[in-house]
Amino acid sequence: MAIKTVGVVGAGTMGSGIANLIASSGFQVFLHDVDTKFLENGLARIEKFMNKSVEKGKITESEKAEVIERIHTTTNLEDLQEVDFVIEAVVEDLDVKKEVFTKLDQILPEDVIIATNTSSMSITVLAETTKRPEKVAGMHFFNPAQIMKLVEVVRGLKTSDETVSKIQAFARDLGKEPIEVKKDVPGFIVNRIMIPQLIEAIRLLEEGVATAEDIDKAVTLGLNYPMGPFTLQDYAGVDIGYYVMEYMKNELNDNRYAPPLLLKQLVRAGRLGKKTGAGFYDYNK
Repeated sequence: MAIKTVGVVGAGTMGSGIANLIASSGFQVFLHDVDTKFLENGLARIEKFMNKSVEKGKITESEKAEVIERIHTTTNLEDLQEVDFVIEAVVEDLDVKKEVFTKLDQILPEDVIIATNTSSMSITVLAETTKRPEKVAGMHFFNPAQIMKLVEVVRGLKTSDETVSKIQAFARDLGKEPIEVKKDVPGFIVNRIMIPQLIEAIRLLEEGVATAEDIDKAVTLGLNYPMGPFTLQDYAGVDIGYYVMEYMKNELNDNRYAPPLLLKQLVRAGRLGKKTGAGFYDYNK
């Protein structure tokens, strides 16, 4: 079945970026979230991103309008029942994702693939909440989805070769470079490598070895990374890093992945509404 219409569940930073990417590639998109305010925020992010593209001369105003017209928002999950492919991009909470997968499985035709944008969680566990585990896989985009070239295509225990091939082909249709993650392990490839680096950077800061600014500078100039570990974590959100570390620590039964105390304090401060919860650079001020 050819993919013409795609459902994206979750209108947060990643979900809205993925929806923008798919619509920009010529596909119709149904973007779902549980509340209209989340959809409005998602559309505002898309508008802001595309306005910058217009300013840089990458697209015209009319092209921008055509892309936005291809994005249809809804708070009713059943509106996705006619789509050809679905990508889940809700919060990194396994119970929330499992609930979404169970509902999607009941709504969608049995031949529709359900992909998840999770950055670390088990594809197999999500797949087992459905009656189509062979048609469930990871399709992990990187932030911002419109720009970053890589997509990790992750197998669950029962994911079929056909499903992997279709997702890889779709990723290429979006202008991405897919790689296959052959085993369903926490963190897949990129986070399995990156998370220990982030943890070590936080420990250096905790120990007073250097400031966040100088650690970032050391990594960008010394390792030629495009951004330092603290800039990256502040950009992605410290909560996300915390959840991924906790998940990897528990699933791998390895305390090397445990979130450092400073990260826990920043996340807790953010939940209490304190300014220090914004990120590492706010902590430094």
